[in-house]
Amino acid sequence: MVSSGMRALRLEMNVGDQPFVVHAALLWDEIEVILVDTGIPGQLELIREAVEKEGISFDRLTKIIITHQDRDHIGSLPELVAAFGGKVQVLAHEIAVPYLAGETPLIKSGALAPYVKVDQTLQDKELLPDCGGIEIIYTPGHSPDHISLYHRPSKTLISGDALTSRDGVLMPFDPKFTPDKETALLSVGKLLDYDIDHVITYHGGVCSGGIKERLNEIVENPIQ
Repeated sequence: MVSSGMRALRLEMNVGDQPFVVHAALLWDEIEVILVDTGIPGQLELIREAVEKEGISFDRLTKIIITHQDRDHIGSLPELVAAFGGKVQVLAHEIAVPYLAGETPLIKSGALAPYVKVDQTLQDKELLPDCGGIEIIYTPGHSPDHISLYHRPSKTLISGDALTSRDGVLMPFDPKFTPDKETALLSVGKLLDYDIDHVITYHGGVCSGGIKERLNEIVENPIQ
């Protein structure tokens, strides 16, 4: 196993007998193994298999970072926390806390999520020392608690739903599921400040090359 690195984890799930594919992210070094987002409920074994496929023992998982409160990002979080007996830390933006705690209904579904304790709240521009340095970028719009992550060593952006992609081409956020499009577009503009070589989009997968140019195009041609 490489002592440090990151990968996009392709999770092939089913929703109502229809295929539903997302791309979580896995980052690791000699101390930490970090999962970003958890798919829909019931994916514990699928996630375990995806992590093990990268040559990393699932038992080494130490942290889970949640980009935002949508059900397809937090669905398997309670199962993962339970499987590790609470030994895995959960990190999310402070605005996400009451949603993950089941105190406030999820914005899009209106349902209450099963209680999960957030062990560490995250702020805009906060730098986590793990895995060579992970910068938190507050990117609201798709949801008020949305964050993206910038992995400095690999110049990789983990965009959550702030961006999507199709066939390796970076695309804007999905307007159907983005209540505050104006704020979401401003969030995309913030990403131009970063030197990005690769983007892991939750819906669509990995994009590489010409990222800044594509971000400029998205900002200059907003979704109506």
